[in-house]
Amino acid sequence: MAGEKKLRSGQVLQAMLAAQIALAGLIVFGDLQRVLPGLWQGNPAPPAAVPVRPGDQTRRYTPRDLPREQPAGPDFPRSDSVPERLQFTQTRSGGVATVLLEGAIAPGDSARFAEYLKQRTAPPDLIALHSPGGSVTDALEIGRMIRAVELPTRMQAGAACFSACPYMLAAGTERQVSRKALVGVHQHYFGENTLLPAFVAVQSIQHGQGEVLDYLDAMGIDLRLSAKAMQTPPDNIYILLEEELTGFALATEMVD
Repeated sequence: MAGEKKLRSGQVLQAMLAAQIALAGLIVFGDLQRVLPGLWQGNPAPPAAVPVRPGDQTRRYTPRDLPREQPAGPDFPRSDSVPERLQFTQTRSGGVATVLLEGAIAPGDSARFAEYLKQRTAPPDLIALHSPGGSVTDALEIGRMIRAVELPTRMQAGAACFSACPYMLAAGTERQVSRKALVGVHQHYFGENTLLPAFVAVQSIQHGQGEVLDYLDAMGIDLRLSAKAMQTPPDNIYILLEEELTGFALATEMVD
């Protein structure tokens, strides 16, 4: 009996070691893909601009190339190229002051947004979004600020909100999403460098994912959204259907 127990313990330890080695290999492989993007080719997923349908919602993720095929609304002053960090652009239509948060979410953008709000004489009426994502930490901090001042969020026709961007969308007291907009999620990197021992990387990922789950719960979002993200590799994006946007409460209203 003692021998069998020792054998089982040894098998468990071997399995754990194999899992750690495999995870470390995946982490290093992922870093090599990011550092040497030309070394591996052949992502079979189509680009994000290709329309989705139930069961066919995974698209290629290219952070610096948001889809532009969709027609933009008249009050959507998006740039010709994706800004390298968030830009805050105000428009006014029908007496409603809208601030468009456009561009990649760079480290430090949450502090810039806090300063932007502080310098305004009054908060805007609405936050619009057009972003490929970026720093999860900054997206969560910006989201907390949006909720603190009780602002609604909007996805306008022609806009896209990928990766960490949906966390800012989730912060709106009301969340209006155009049927001509794209909202997508995927796995995140937590930290700037994942060339770390496996146990350190796993600890960072688990801590970061726990923070995301707490955030979504606080914002009233169905945690099934996070499951969709965790099932989608970082070089792909999972485009949410209308029934998922409303079912997960990421959208409180669909328009257009």
